[in-house]
Amino acid sequence: MRLRFFPFLVALLIPAASLAAAGDFSEERRLVLELGNLTAPPARFPAEGFASDGGIEAIYYEGLPWKGRATRVFAWLGLPEDSDGKVPAIVLVHGGGGTAFREWVEKWTARGYAAISIAVEGQTDEAEEVPAGARRSWKRHAWGGPKRDGIYADSSEPLRDQWMYHAVADTVLANSLLRSLPQVDADKVGLMGISWGGVITSTVIGIDARFAFAIPTYGCGHLFDSANHWGEALGSNRLYREVWDPMVRMDRVRTPVLWLSWPGDAAFPLDSQAASYRSAPGPRMVSLIPGMGHSHRAGWTPPDSYAFADSVVYSGEPWLVQGESDLSEDSVRIEMTAAKPLDSASLVWTSDGGFTGSRKWVQSPASLSRDGETWRVTADLPDAVTAWFVNVRSGDLTASSDYHEVR
Repeated sequence: MRLRFFPFLVALLIPAASLAAAGDFSEERRLVLELGNLTAPPARFPAEGFASDGGIEAIYYEGLPWKGRATRVFAWLGLPEDSDGKVPAIVLVHGGGGTAFREWVEKWTARGYAAISIAVEGQTDEAEEVPAGARRSWKRHAWGGPKRDGIYADSSEPLRDQWMYHAVADTVLANSLLRSLPQVDADKVGLMGISWGGVITSTVIGIDARFAFAIPTYGCGHLFDSANHWGEALGSNRLYREVWDPMVRMDRVRTPVLWLSWPGDAAFPLDSQAASYRSAPGPRMVSLIPGMGHSHRAGWTPPDSYAFADSVVYSGEPWLVQGESDLSEDSVRIEMTAAKPLDSASLVWTSDGGFTGSRKWVQSPASLSRDGETWRVTADLPDAVTAWFVNVRSGDLTASSDYHEVR
């Protein structure tokens, strides 16, 4: 096994039993942060038996060792056709039940980006044969690393054998691979992940500061007290709280981030998402699209991720930024600076309590006025409101204010 791009391999050889003496997780946090040092491009290999055409090819690239053996990561890598000069690029990370999706790469190459969609559970994109009605699964390849075990259910394993450790490493290495391509502008490589991929994205942006932008879709941090299966699984998991929760490193995030989701999401609550983005000091946008749904296709179909990426790589900042807010018990006024014209505004609110994805959300008209590039949204809050946010529309794009709970 070649060691040429593992500059911190010596640190990985520390016995696992010594990593958390007396409940101190500082050594694990240090080792996780050092995954950001995987800046040399990994070795790359052709993936035989997969059709490569139209500037898109199936590859493997070298991952970190797992349980003493070498690993590779299956991926689809694409470059835009007829590009002039260096192009922006993006790393794409799937969620639960997903894989490296060629279609997702095609979406981005059509917009002029190089793209790599990676499979983070040791699988290819070949479907396994399963009984009718069973959940689709993907064939593992001979060099596969760990497969996800529930919700951080492998927390008792040595850190370097845990799935999230390898998922983060795979993502950082994909960034290094893209940045090494002569056709790619290394200063304009972004990251997008959907669902579990959004959790990975939220984690990686606190570790690898090279990303020009990031789009965690659905997934976020601060899930240990979520009122659904996340909280049930993580409420007593100290390793998650101390090491893997993206909140541990969110104060390091200077990367412009689009937090993309919808109010009815049954997996990731809006309050956990809000806790995540409020902890990141870098520029941000929030886009909460009513009726969006939760799936890979629902995540990559809206135009919002592509418009956000374009605004950052071509103008240097998100196309909309929330400004000052004036909030009272019965009304709100929010300022937004936008590089695109806004068409309408609405107050999205609920009078229900409990998990945000289980509440009934109502859209009410809001007033929208303009002063140059500054837009003001004003709305009255219903008497029974328990939570709310403001949406503005620019054509088919949706931008949201921060999420607010009424105590």
